[in-house]
Amino acid sequence: MALRLPQRSELWLFDCGEGTQHQFLRSELRLSQLRRVFISHMHGDHVFGLPGLLASLGLAGNSPGVEIYGPDQLENYLKGVITSSSSRISYPIKVHRVKDRATKNQIVFDDDDFLVTCCQLNHRVPAYAYRVEQKARRGRFNLELARELGIKPGPIYAALKQGENIQLEDGRIIQGKDFCGPDRPGTSIVYCTDTFFSESAIELARGADLLIHEATYAHEDADLAYQRKHSTSTMAAQTASEAGVGQLVLTHLSPRYAPGNRLTPNDLLNEAKAIFPNTLLAKDFLQIDIKPGCNSS
Repeated sequence: MALRLPQRSELWLFDCGEGTQHQFLRSELRLSQLRRVFISHMHGDHVFGLPGLLASLGLAGNSPGVEIYGPDQLENYLKGVITSSSSRISYPIKVHRVKDRATKNQIVFDDDDFLVTCCQLNHRVPAYAYRVEQKARRGRFNLELARELGIKPGPIYAALKQGENIQLEDGRIIQGKDFCGPDRPGTSIVYCTDTFFSESAIELARGADLLIHEATYAHEDADLAYQRKHSTSTMAAQTASEAGVGQLVLTHLSPRYAPGNRLTPNDLLNEAKAIFPNTLLAKDFLQIDIKPGCNSS
């Protein structure tokens, strides 16, 4: 799953299974924009594509660096593969262990625009869900009011947009707060796979605009879900419902539900929609504009 950040030429990747490079080539995404990778756990279908992706990015020679977040074993895994294959990485890579932060409810990443937190999931190996929160943005600037008061465009506008108080050449003191509307809330997305039903996932997803959640099994196969520590479609829907999210996307379905079998992906979708109506199935190259309500295309 790739996340394109608004107003930045920056791409974040969540998990990296085999074939990720091929999907990049088939998409409109630019690998050169990759800045952060968040790995949920060390099972191969979530991590086997990462060394090759990093090596290809190194061959391009135009990356300022990549920061990677994930389980404790991730750093040694990458070092082993890159060293053993004599791959040349021409840019800095920094690997962050998230275990302690997940158990202590600490922040994984924070800058002026975004906040990333995570929690531990209920899987056979250490696994983590991630939440990306866009911070509230300053309200819209009242351009008409500025013009009415005879304030000329320039650096003064920028200062007023930041809420600063400005003294004009004629002595008037203008308060920036009078020119900005209320702060605009940011959007949020939660990526949650692989896990059996998890109370910590509900808390992490609380009020998110979009929840991407695994649905490996149908409801009738709940015993398998318990044994293998995966979710059913109904568990994913229950998580979305209890967390009060805006939209749910189901992913990571078992091949046993391939079209033509007795149960198909649409059956899992309908199971989830019976609990949480605003649900859809993930598919290759699905694009979702993350905002309240979440529209997909």
